Amino acid sequence: MAKIGGTELGGVCRLALTDLDRQGRDLFCQWAENAGCDIDVDSVGNVFARRRQMGRAGLPVAAGSHLDTQPTGGKFDGVLGVLAALEVIETLNDHSVRTLAPIEAVVWTNEEGARFGPAMLGSGVHAGEFDLDYAYGRSDGQGLKFGDELVRIGYAGKTKAGTHRLGAHFELHIEQGPILEQEGLDIGIVTGVNGIMWYELAIHGFETHAGPSPMSARRDPVPVAARIIPQIYEVAEQAGEEARCTIGVISAEPGSTNTVPGKVRLTVDFRHPKADKLQQMDRRLQALARRLDTDRCPVSLSRTWHSPPVAFADSCITAVQEAADACGVSAKSMASGAGHDSVYLSRVTPTGMIFIPCRDGLSHNELEEITPQQAAMGTNVLLHALLGAAGTA
Repeated sequence: MAKIGGTELGGVCRLALTDLDRQGRDLFCQWAENAGCDIDVDSVGNVFARRRQMGRAGLPVAAGSHLDTQPTGGKFDGVLGVLAALEVIETLNDHSVRTLAPIEAVVWTNEEGARFGPAMLGSGVHAGEFDLDYAYGRSDGQGLKFGDELVRIGYAGKTKAGTHRLGAHFELHIEQGPILEQEGLDIGIVTGVNGIMWYELAIHGFETHAGPSPMSARRDPVPVAARIIPQIYEVAEQAGEEARCTIGVISAEPGSTNTVPGKVRLTVDFRHPKADKLQQMDRRLQALARRLDTDRCPVSLSRTWHSPPVAFADSCITAVQEAADACGVSAKSMASGAGHDSVYLSRVTPTGMIFIPCRDGLSHNELEEITPQQAAMGTNVLLHALLGAAGTA
């Protein structure tokens, strides 16, 4: 799979709904059909490959993730979860195992959001977070529409998005962080996903020439930014070890060497797995902005996005824990710091996730790496979690 869109540094550039994405989907479908699966594609392009077997009962138990990547992405982000689900099906076939509920491998459309925003669009439509017209109307940087590109690559399916119901869904994924590797653990039992709040903070000054203007006469927003930045990080530190804070953008306008800026803009990304702690961080940031707001350099703060914390189903967490025990691997419970398709899927079906370590915690990077042994451990845990949820005949 990594040969499709492979880069010189060993990564992958396979953006959603490009010709390369079509090739990746085609290859997955070919492999799934060879494994005796029936393919169903819904109207937002999600692909469901159901294992054929006798004695089907109940809704399917699924595993999956995504095949699209970042422009300079790695081989394993998302793709591991798709191919591991297919490996589970092939293993069940090899051992002639019949399950009470059918097993499916799923490819969710446009998880990364690198070409069409927002991220997790396919699973979001499936779960009712976005409607289909909204998805079809999203444009990329060249003005090409999601809906048109989906038709062009041949993956606008006839099944209405959201009607392909699932009894449970599991997602195997690289951790995308360093915790498992640092602690020497094999598996992360994911209990949920961090809540996220995004902000834009602006400090307003007054543009003037850098040479003639005395320091005392300036309305310079940069010193205010210099005071507020460490205090923003202190807000996160006060919320405990599980809190995350990122200031990803700092810009001074108009951006000229010899002009005192008229404005400094910051973006702030707060994350925490507990809703009360995230709200506490929000209140403290709001108070900080009010405290530093002056007539000389007004401070404005706007919250641009809020994704509440997600708690996965106890039944799926237990299935993963029991699977890890059965496989004899070391494991710990942990929250995901990043968003995944499982965020939206958890709203409509019992959902669980499994993490494996990745080298140096590196992801969204061409140098992303795992070992074959780590892939095998994660896939074995996925296999037993699916069997636990589906039951055997």
